[in-house]
Amino acid sequence: MRSIFLSVAALAVVSFAVNTVSAPAADDRTDRAGFNYGGAPEYDSPPLAKNDNEKQALAALGEMTKGKWHLNVTTREGRVLRQLTEAVGAKRVVEVGTSSGYSTIWLALGVRAAGGKVFTHEIDPEKIKMARENFKKAGVENLITIIEGDAHETVKQHTEPIDVVFLDAEKKGYVDYLRKLLPLVRPGGLILGHDMHRPMPDPRYIEAVTRNPDLDTSFIMMESFGISMTVKKR
Repeated sequence: MRSIFLSVAALAVVSFAVNTVSAPAADDRTDRAGFNYGGAPEYDSPPLAKNDNEKQALAALGEMTKGKWHLNVTTREGRVLRQLTEAVGAKRVVEVGTSSGYSTIWLALGVRAAGGKVFTHEIDPEKIKMARENFKKAGVENLITIIEGDAHETVKQHTEPIDVVFLDAEKKGYVDYLRKLLPLVRPGGLILGHDMHRPMPDPRYIEAVTRNPDLDTSFIMMESFGISMTVKKR
């Protein structure tokens, strides 16, 4: 009886180890195609181009997933950014944290239909150079304005109503960016904060978007890096 019990226990340990090793990590940034980040990957398929302009942009985005570039969001997250931006008819989007421009291109696809523009803030000159090249390859450079410098200062340049804010810079800065940009976000507009799962977000930001009665926040894509989706109530 004792030998049977030990055999069963050993099988259980082996089974647990196999499942642990074979299961993909939810926060693994290596598979940047993004089609296996939780949810229902069996239903995912590559995005389809509606026209030649979109075909060019999607081709550039596809090239960026092949490992040459640093991508600040997954493909699935990028598609959601585009969908949300287009759904609210955004004409003015402010992004904090350009990086290689991957998320910026998705946002640009979202504003194109409404004749909008993305204003993206970045402090690193090398990243700005990289992003400009990618915007040109994607054919969206006319939809994007890069604002170089410390975003804590440069976001003060905005004076017009904003439809969508996307925060993807240093996490401790989110509270300051929110404080400065929220007054400009139009009623019904969105504030999207990246990395709500990994790395750990600033608790002050979580409190700011969940304890304000003028805002309503849900947390989406949490099987990946996570996005806080906050609507400014009408």
